[in-house]
Amino acid sequence: MAPSASFLFMSVWDGLADLLGTAATAALLRRAASRAMARAPELAELLIVRRDLEYVYTLPPAWARADGGSSDRGLRQLVSELVPLLVELTGPVAIAHLAQNPALQGRGLLPAREERS
Repeated sequence: MAPSASFLFMSVWDGLADLLGTAATAALLRRAASRAMARAPELAELLIVRRDLEYVYTLPPAWARADGGSSDRGLRQLVSELVPLLVELTGPVAIAHLAQNPALQGRGLLPAREERS
């Protein structure tokens, strides 16, 4: 069974937070969500807020389903807006870092290796 969009989002969040820190991760994901919202209205339900000294997120409820279909649409739109931001800021480093995560490999979320260079 394919992992849920919420699990894949958590994998993206954790990978980026590991590399860039939670504040930068939150800012990048908020910006990507804002850009993708017209194509994926469920991203309005994605909330990333700072609570005390840490960032927490609330995901669209549909992302909990592991159907690999419609619940992934919003995540795919989010990542499609995130990738150019990451490339602009880090070159291929952040994308390569995320691509090492087994949960994200082969899901079609990240550009292929030859597209990253």
